[in-house]
Amino acid sequence: MAKLEKTLAVDFDALLGRIEQGILEGSVSASLEGSSDFSEGDARCSVRVFERFSYAGGNRLSMSVTLFQSGAGPVHLSAITAGGSQALFFKINTWGEETFLDKLRELL
Repeated sequence: MAKLEKTLAVDFDALLGRIEQGILEGSVSASLEGSSDFSEGDARCSVRVFERFSYAGGNRLSMSVTLFQSGAGPVHLSAITAGGSQALFFKINTWGEETFLDKLRELL
């Protein structure tokens, strides 16, 4: 597992669009596996789950990206990757997870 958390002073919708487009165009094997959007009062939250093939690990891995904003406040981002290891009881390699997260870092 690899994790990235940031607080950003950006437009929520523009950031979400940039992430979706950038991740999907950043790898030929990337796909958007699921999404969820909801709001309560002046707060909003969007969740995206991406998946791609990891050449380093020889398997697929996922990245969940959550954006949260309350009113006109900053956008809070949390991204977590999972998968990318072929071990049975413990993780041997996490290169694919870090590489997937690096793509998101580039977009930010």
